[in-house]
Amino acid sequence: MSDAKKNLQLFFDRPTEPCFMQKGEKKAVFQLPDTYYPDKYKSASSTLADRFGSDATRTIPVRNIAMPNLSLPLQLPYHDQFSLWVPRHRQMAARLIDVFMGMRDLEDLQAVCSYCQLRMNPYLFNYCLSVAILHREDTKGVNIPTFAETFPDKFMDPKVFRQAREVSTTVTDGNRQMPIVIPQNYTASEWDLEQRVAYFREDIGLNLHHWHWHLVYPFDASDRAIVAKDRRGELFYYMHQQIIARYSAERLCNDLGFPRRYNNFREPIEEGYFPKLDSQVASRAWPPRFAGSTIRDLDRPVDQIRSEVSELETWRDRFVEAINTLKVKLPNGREMALDEATGIDTLGNMMESSILSPNRQYYGDLHNMGHVFISYSHDPDHRNLEQFGVMGDSATAMRDPVFYRWHAYVDDLFQMYKSKLPPYTNDALDFPGIRVMSVGIQGGAGGRNVLSTQWEQSSVDLGRGLDFTPRGSVLARFTHLTHDNFNYVIEVNNTSGRGVMGTVRIFLAPTMDDAGNRLAFRDQRRLMIELDKFTQTIPAGTSTITRSSVDSSVTIPYERTFRRQADRPGEPGSAEAADFDFCGCGWPHHLLVPKGTPKGFPMLLFCMISNWNEDRVVQDTAGVCNDAASYCGLRDRKYPDKRAMGFPFDRPASASDIGSFLTPNMNVQECSIRFTNAVRQHGQQR
Repeated sequence: MSDAKKNLQLFFDRPTEPCFMQKGEKKAVFQLPDTYYPDKYKSASSTLADRFGSDATRTIPVRNIAMPNLSLPLQLPYHDQFSLWVPRHRQMAARLIDVFMGMRDLEDLQAVCSYCQLRMNPYLFNYCLSVAILHREDTKGVNIPTFAETFPDKFMDPKVFRQAREVSTTVTDGNRQMPIVIPQNYTASEWDLEQRVAYFREDIGLNLHHWHWHLVYPFDASDRAIVAKDRRGELFYYMHQQIIARYSAERLCNDLGFPRRYNNFREPIEEGYFPKLDSQVASRAWPPRFAGSTIRDLDRPVDQIRSEVSELETWRDRFVEAINTLKVKLPNGREMALDEATGIDTLGNMMESSILSPNRQYYGDLHNMGHVFISYSHDPDHRNLEQFGVMGDSATAMRDPVFYRWHAYVDDLFQMYKSKLPPYTNDALDFPGIRVMSVGIQGGAGGRNVLSTQWEQSSVDLGRGLDFTPRGSVLARFTHLTHDNFNYVIEVNNTSGRGVMGTVRIFLAPTMDDAGNRLAFRDQRRLMIELDKFTQTIPAGTSTITRSSVDSSVTIPYERTFRRQADRPGEPGSAEAADFDFCGCGWPHHLLVPKGTPKGFPMLLFCMISNWNEDRVVQDTAGVCNDAASYCGLRDRKYPDKRAMGFPFDRPASASDIGSFLTPNMNVQECSIRFTNAVRQHGQQR
């Protein structure tokens, strides 16, 4: 990697410290022009340069350029929170992204970053630089540290940072620093029923996935290509639909009902949430939401937000009207049909209002402002000088139980549209000549067709994001759900007389509701969790397909979810770096399988092999990260499947049960998930 690219990575090191201080493990120092120093540092600029540069191992000269107009992003106070969902903040981010994207070369980008880093809100700066790195041609191969590495305060109990100061100089055998243990379930007592699924909501990898998805798919920028990614709106729908399906399964495993839809904006939100997080930037605790809170009209001049709850209701009604008529009103007075091929993509771009919305003024900002209204429910008029709650930040929103209630309702709106589409015919589902004889699971500790889960302790290095000395690694040890690796075993009979290519689609769904009643297929369909999707050569005759769970098209492995940039080997594109490189977006592999129960929670495993000739998208994907393509798509490429996302369960079926839904190229298997209440250390795979 060139020095210029390496220098950009240094801006993520200790992001709240000025860039004239030593950065990275090699103690690099940016040598700034005098004009770059803010007023508070100008009188001491030479002293500062001498102080931090005297023992630096690398000095980085910064080019002196004329700065572009940064007045808009500089309006966000340094010690405030930043939210993609607050309209004013979105405008600031769009402007700063445009500035970073418009720099003629990496030297100029480094220069403007040096200037901004000394003045700008760290959260805003980090987000915009990350987006620019992901989209500039000359920054390909530059990996972005995970948000947990740069801003660990968004993911864990603040006690961790107090302990980190105490043990930062303490070493154990082998000169390794003593890890700090993050307590499990520290945000509420066991009396709170919602705490039963806190292990899922507050999982670090889960929240990193949500943050990174919104990083990869921004919704505002002057350069339309940054936003207009293939099937972006449909991917917004499908990724969040899968979150709700997975969360519903976790709730059923813990004797809780399905998430109740937050569909009446006038009713109190029954659940409260006390996040137990402190912001290192804002220097204050994240505000709680008390049980029984209601959203109220917003009048916050400091955020330039003035909006009434009735606006949400108007946008919702217009969205429903578009679905009922299968037509979208355009700004010029004409109408656009919501057709079977692109309708869900259009609706997704309307729901998460972006520059791709066909009529942003009319259909408004329902999803984003829903987050904003809920996040300000504790202080809607800013009389208490409070900032937004965790629902206002893509890195923290999934911690809050109301996130799932809100998105369950958002998904209901999308399902209204899906119900307007004709059911798939048998001809559309079948793959003539291909018969799936059986599907099953092998390799788990519980035996055939039994998935095994338990707790696991893993560590994440917080050193990059902490702003105290001495410098170096600070390890935090946390406990999360995990599962034993397993294999899918699929018996196939190909009677076509020749080898063919197929797309193997594997899903998992509960069989019972929270009352112990067997789920109707119309409900089970919406609970289907995509586990994997892959292309497979199917020879003539009978054959067996074996696929490891670690190769899932949905997930990224632990090492990529919690990777340390310092561990990255080789140059971008080299063989030794290939296993480490990844765009960073993907469901955490340790949450591939729901928790289950000690007795074994009953589930239904589904397998379908569809015709690859009808599924394939012709494009060059060499060197493109594709680990988690099902939920994240492919970087700078088309979504690698022509079918609707979630096919064949993306729309209602005429069948009354799963048995009558099946065509010969499908099969199912009853299985179970058995949870063991034990803790293993990461790497101790059974």
